[in-house]
Amino acid sequence: MILAAATNENLAHTSNVLIYSSMAVYLLAFFANMAEWIFGSRSKVGRTAAALTGKATATTAAPAVTVQRKNGGTAVLERPEVVTRAAAGARDVPDGPGASGGDEQGDLYGRIAISLTALGFLVEFAGVLTRALSVQRAPWGNMYEFNLTFSTVAVGVYLTLLTLKKNVRWLGLPLVTTVLLDLGLAVTVLYTASDQLVPALHSYWLYIHVSTAIFCGAVFYVGAVGTILYLFKDSYENKLASGGKPGRFATSVMERLPASQSLDKFSYRVNAAVFPLWTFTIIAGAIWAGDAWGRYWGWDPKETWSFITWVAYAAYLHARATAGWKGRKAAYLALVAFGCWLFNYYGVNIFVTGKHSYAGL
Repeated sequence: MILAAATNENLAHTSNVLIYSSMAVYLLAFFANMAEWIFGSRSKVGRTAAALTGKATATTAAPAVTVQRKNGGTAVLERPEVVTRAAAGARDVPDGPGASGGDEQGDLYGRIAISLTALGFLVEFAGVLTRALSVQRAPWGNMYEFNLTFSTVAVGVYLTLLTLKKNVRWLGLPLVTTVLLDLGLAVTVLYTASDQLVPALHSYWLYIHVSTAIFCGAVFYVGAVGTILYLFKDSYENKLASGGKPGRFATSVMERLPASQSLDKFSYRVNAAVFPLWTFTIIAGAIWAGDAWGRYWGWDPKETWSFITWVAYAAYLHARATAGWKGRKAAYLALVAFGCWLFNYYGVNIFVTGKHSYAGL
């Protein structure tokens, strides 16, 4: 028999203060990211345009080769000019400087944005931790707590990629924007007072199953952001390649993103890396269901949409690996898969009644 601990109201209040404080820090990070995108890297705008229109053809002639003839004469052989892939019409254009430190001013704003994002992460993590300590349990017993943990893990994934020397500073602005919206939704619509769990959730599987679901969702989110940005950058590159002239604002924004091929590969690798863990999440949930309800699978709405999400991501990865799907077709399929994940969390919890209805709304 598990005895429910009393709620520590002081820690619960501290958690709320920390969450609001993290929102303030993330807001400053948002402004710093905006400053980097607007004021930084101006001198390097146009690299993609130059590559796709052939203005940077780089027809570099190699040094001539002098050959000594047997009869004492010499002959000079000219090597052919080396033409870049961009001039030959290839789409492998250079990555833009976007949020990767172009000029000194842009790099300064970018470093400030990263520092503020890291500070916001630490404050929000402290808020999640104190929420857990206030009731002495895992901090994901309802949608409010799930949102807090989800956004914390998403920022943690971003900072981890930066630590691994991955050029993902372009992800900072959409990430911080989404985190602010997520936290705003959490503290208003989804807020639930710190309290004990319903009896069905008193299990060590809560730590295993739900934590992996949160981590997978955060990584899927990062992949989805990369996919959406890929679609915009691909349209921009296609317009340039066909001789079109995008507007000044579109050029300013798109040139701060990596090349579309880089974004496409990034999204694919992220989704492929976390898919096995999502498979484990569903298996762990089935085992927990067997312990709690006496059956491993009952086509409960949450179970059904978890499986639909798994099928959608499996189809995306299979299409990429076997059918050679790349580019826009694969991107649309990836967004459909992430849409299934979103509905599995928000839609099922809010609009559908089932055994997993622990949203606390």
